[in-house]
Amino acid sequence: MSSPIKILLAEDQSMVREALAALLGLEDDIEVVAQVSRGDLVLAAAREHDVDVALLDIEMPGCTGIEAAARLHQELPTVKLVVLTTFGRPGYLRSAMEAGADAFLVKDAPAAQLAEAVRKVLAGERVIDPTLAAAALADGANPLTDREREVLRAAADGSTNAELAAALHLSQGTVRNYLSTAIQKLAVRNRAEAVRTAREKGWL
Repeated sequence: MSSPIKILLAEDQSMVREALAALLGLEDDIEVVAQVSRGDLVLAAAREHDVDVALLDIEMPGCTGIEAAARLHQELPTVKLVVLTTFGRPGYLRSAMEAGADAFLVKDAPAAQLAEAVRKVLAGERVIDPTLAAAALADGANPLTDREREVLRAAADGSTNAELAAALHLSQGTVRNYLSTAIQKLAVRNRAEAVRTAREKGWL
């Protein structure tokens, strides 16, 4: 019998993580060899346990699952990456694929479906939740530039233009221009709406 598929599970909610580990552990050909609750612990754990597949939640402290996926893809390119999300935001799908993800699934998918996705990515296939794929196509590409996203993210806490300029080492006029362009692109009335809309679409 061939050795089991070694899984790293990264999820900050312990009950969800333990439930996923228990369900995957019921599969004869899968073994969860490492569990972490923070995105910034993923790379070290993957190295230590020589994992085959990393299952990564998007929303984690330390760094997001998408950022962790990008690091893994760069440092350990043989590890297959399955990104899990509670939020069906189309922009997350695009970001995950750009980070090197091999699969993108909603977290409440049946365990059998998740196990099958693990097997498929190891066989070289790409697995994407069809509903999210359709939504991503309908929504189109992220219209925001990297710098516009950076300024919007920084503005999310209600900082003034002066505070944003100081934090980002930009002039106040430049900050104002980035915010204005982002507001226009997202067809909203103000920066608060721009932040909310961009987050809902997974573009921040």
